Amino acid sequence: MRLLWQGSGWAEEGAPVPAPAGALVVDSFLLENGTVRDLDVHLDRFTRSCLALRLVSDTARLREFLALARDSLPVLGRWFPRIEAHPAPRTPGTAPRLVLWVREAPPVSEQVRLWVPPEPDPRGTPGIKGPDLAVLAGLRDHARRQGADDAILLADDGTVLEAAHSALVWWRGDVLCHPHHELPLLPSVTARRVLELARDRGIALRPEHCPWPRLLDAEVWTLNALHGVRPVVGWSHAGREVDGSSLDRSPLDRSPLDRARLADFRWLLSGRTSGSSEAAQTPAVRH
Repeated sequence: MRLLWQGSGWAEEGAPVPAPAGALVVDSFLLENGTVRDLDVHLDRFTRSCLALRLVSDTARLREFLALARDSLPVLGRWFPRIEAHPAPRTPGTAPRLVLWVREAPPVSEQVRLWVPPEPDPRGTPGIKGPDLAVLAGLRDHARRQGADDAILLADDGTVLEAAHSALVWWRGDVLCHPHHELPLLPSVTARRVLELARDRGIALRPEHCPWPRLLDAEVWTLNALHGVRPVVGWSHAGREVDGSSLDRSPLDRSPLDRARLADFRWLLSGRTSGSSEAAQTPAVRH
């Protein structure tokens, strides 16, 4: 179900709704029985992205749309809603068209294989979710043809940035590493939460400019709103080898997966424990 906001409510049935491919800013989140993890952070990222692209000049209109979108979410079931901002048709400077897309949540997977593209990050606007969605979807399609689930994004010098549809973190012993904040990254809501959880538990954090082959010696996790935490269990690459070792083998052959730690973070991320993680699960529906 796709709903177009008309300023005072949703457009009447049959009104033209912009196609998903035309969105300039989007944000998606997992909704389970009326609750969303860190919903306010998702909505703030959407608002800041709209302002950055000058789709709006102030936030009043966005606040009205987001309030109605929040109250229009299903109370029961498992969903993966998406909010979208589309440029106004043909009239520069007019308000964007704002859409709520209520989608059923896809199945969640427990692990992931990553493909290493031969070219660097192709995004034109890495800090905003929306303008590069078609490019990223193409990378994921290519990754699947290589037997992987998603593609890793690299800077021109091979430094690790993120995956096409997930943030990345990796463990070196008991230290949780992540891409340095100076790098061109999408602000990940899930990565932010995982790093906060680690900090709260006294785990050392280390920002890195990491050449991607060094990930083969680490336990690597992908992080996103739909799947939560997934360990990387394999790599594929365009016929190359690193240090004489085929990249088709799993990095976990070198750095065994700490299953207890993985289960602990998944539990913490669910918000079902005491402490700061409890605030992660936000009631999304206010009626």
